[in-house]
Amino acid sequence: MRGVDGAVSEAEADVLFADLAAEPALVVAVSGGPDSTALLHLMARWRAKLRPSPRLVAVTIDHGLRPESKREAAAVKRLSEKLAVEHMLMRWTGEKPSTGIQEAARVARYRLLRTAARRARARCVVTAHTLDDQAETVLFRMARGSGLAGICGMARRVPIDGPAGGAERSGGVVLVRPLLDVPKAQLIVTLHEAGIRYAEDPSNVDPRFARTRLRRLMPALAEEGLTPRCLARLARRVQRSEAAHEAVVNEAAGRLGLGSETRKLVLSRGEWSAFPDEIALRLLGRAIGTIGTEGPVEFGKLEALSEALNAAVATGVERFRRTLAGAMVSLQKTCIIISRAPARRGKAFREARTRKRGSKPVSDSASGR
Repeated sequence: MRGVDGAVSEAEADVLFADLAAEPALVVAVSGGPDSTALLHLMARWRAKLRPSPRLVAVTIDHGLRPESKREAAAVKRLSEKLAVEHMLMRWTGEKPSTGIQEAARVARYRLLRTAARRARARCVVTAHTLDDQAETVLFRMARGSGLAGICGMARRVPIDGPAGGAERSGGVVLVRPLLDVPKAQLIVTLHEAGIRYAEDPSNVDPRFARTRLRRLMPALAEEGLTPRCLARLARRVQRSEAAHEAVVNEAAGRLGLGSETRKLVLSRGEWSAFPDEIALRLLGRAIGTIGTEGPVEFGKLEALSEALNAAVATGVERFRRTLAGAMVSLQKTCIIISRAPARRGKAFREARTRKRGSKPVSDSASGR
């Protein structure tokens, strides 16, 4: 990709969108901001040269959070008509949360985009995440203590519900981010040269949000050499490392018989000790995620459990038992057992038990729960 002083050329766009040319239909997420507006312009120009060409459907999500959103959606519709692209408006209706609004809006946005894709009979939803967004994502996840999987940043293609959701849960709809190597500044130059106007979302400069605060740090970091391109390069290198680690874990899981239907995994202390710490950590997470009943494993808690288990194995502890995410990890004399944790006994059960005994109920805090 050329420097940010030039617009994205037709030849560059051909490379960016090459893997989308055979799709019968594509949903393009367009908010009206500079990034998504540039994406719509570039894809319409690219599509015009193809025979046959994909059907493009620009989809705007009105979150109903700002009075300007209706006007911005109308502007996207006008531009879409000018570019001979269909337009679809989707609204986030219902009560909005008082806290965590950005995360709730993100979840609603992808849910609505998935619905729009199904209506358009499109397998791909194309978004305008840029090189700058990738850099901010890496910084954001590093600041929150993410593991390697988080520092990988955003992938070009992913099921629209994310890796945990899987293609089955998303109905086969894939999120595609073709602009991850393109700086935002280059997209703005592209729009200026094309004479296309765009909107600015004030939430992008709202200091209440962590991403906005990180964005303000980027110029100072760039002066020290930590540019968006440098952070994106780090993400690519970690992606390679992540793929290698996962390949080893897949082989180990297959050898141990850990599959989607596994409800109990037993391995010897010697087998466990033979794994490098990172592989043992990932294998433990894979087993708990498969066998447990409470959804994805929180990385920090998994790490703490893995360290405690390793210490118990190394020091010859004979008995060890911990639960996490609906799975139980037990250490016995000769082996480690990962099984489904017994169902928790709720408050109603405990109160009934104490009434039967003729004593007063024990509070959650007093019982140590």
